[in-house]
Amino acid sequence: MATFADLAATGRVLVDVHLGSHTTYKLGGPARYFIELQSEDDLPVVAEALAEDPQPVLVVGRGSNLVISDSGWPGLAIRFGLAFADIGLGPEPDGFVTAGAATTLPRLARETVNRGRGGLEFYVGIPGSVGGAVRTNAGGHGSETADWLVGARVFDVAEGQFRSLNPADLDFKYRSSSIRPTDLVVAAAFRTVPIDVEEGQARLREITRWRRDHQPGGTLNAGSVFRNPDGDSAGRIIDSLGLKGFRVGEAVVSTKHANFFEAGPEATARQVYDLVQQVKQRVLEETGIELVPEVQFAGDFS
Repeated sequence: MATFADLAATGRVLVDVHLGSHTTYKLGGPARYFIELQSEDDLPVVAEALAEDPQPVLVVGRGSNLVISDSGWPGLAIRFGLAFADIGLGPEPDGFVTAGAATTLPRLARETVNRGRGGLEFYVGIPGSVGGAVRTNAGGHGSETADWLVGARVFDVAEGQFRSLNPADLDFKYRSSSIRPTDLVVAAAFRTVPIDVEEGQARLREITRWRRDHQPGGTLNAGSVFRNPDGDSAGRIIDSLGLKGFRVGEAVVSTKHANFFEAGPEATARQVYDLVQQVKQRVLEETGIELVPEVQFAGDFS
């Protein structure tokens, strides 16, 4: 069986690819190995190489909640290519929508509304992909993935097998699921409801306008840094401690929304990490609340 070095020699796998460019923070070092999947035929190839040449696995996706270490990722980084960005609409009355892992959530929201199907409008303000939405139970504006998901098709690169998972299998909780690091969400199916197209488009505009008014745009950030604790808002808690504008180097708590941490042009991934840890510690000391990061830190931050 081929190792990753063998696959790199043929160009199927790339070496020392800068991962920061694949994240919304634009920070971090290179991956030892990187593959962008072009078809499902690539999946067993990856599994066989991992069996022969074990590596830690990182699924990059849209990189909208991911911070890569300045030293990079020591193993294999995987990204789904455009072949995994299809959207399909089932027949009435069920109106199930299927979407590939690389489908962007705003596109999924808009295309379903334009086809007269509703329920997924909340995705229009989330800068992620379908694969990431299933993995993290992404949500907002009163809805989350668990409310609408029918099932997901997953490839386990450790076992080299496909699995079909229903919502019970995924064990959805707030911003989490049972998806493991070696599970690749290949596609997902969602239920939808009939909707008037104009009403649906108005809802999309409402959500987009709310995001623009309340969250920082045009900056390097990864969305909400911390999960909201039960019955409260992480942003409200951080703001109440006067931490808007608090910074570590070029990483700073947004003055528009305290649960968004922005990276300046000279920021490092370590500065973002340290800012998260310092804010978390301040909140714990002053309120007794232990905030849980929603962003994923990948690589060595020791």
